Amino acid sequence: MATTFRLNDQPITLEDDAGGETPLLWAIREIAGLTGTKFGCGRSLCGACTVHLDGRAIRSCVTPLRTVEGRAVHTIESLSPDRSHPLQRAWLAENVPQCGYCQSGQLMSAAALLAANPSPTDADIDAAMTGNICRCGTYQRIRLAIHRAAAELRGGRS
Repeated sequence: MATTFRLNDQPITLEDDAGGETPLLWAIREIAGLTGTKFGCGRSLCGACTVHLDGRAIRSCVTPLRTVEGRAVHTIESLSPDRSHPLQRAWLAENVPQCGYCQSGQLMSAAALLAANPSPTDADIDAAMTGNICRCGTYQRIRLAIHRAAAELRGGRS
């Protein structure tokens, strides 16, 4: 089965031998060759596989490829080619990454939050990031980085 959609703003058609049931995560990684999105649990519990579907953060490990027909999918590769996105800069400034495995999912959840809410409170951040597990426990730094990026995206205004 062929599924046609936009991947990081580029039209793409992916062939799926499983009749469209292949998880979007594996289609992105194995068929499209974009390996920034990570496999964590395979059950939508950890958030490592988070991508955007029509601007909303979703778990790609449990999303069948057929469900993205005609829609827009964005992966971590779409934030910026050179780590210049305000979230990526804030992540580095706040020393968020430790092992780094969860980071693409964390960043994609944070990007969806900031697109919907440019001035999130701590409670907004906690709610949006629930389900993104960081085994290294950098949750406080993640929150600081999101606030830093939000301020930059607002033009430096707090």
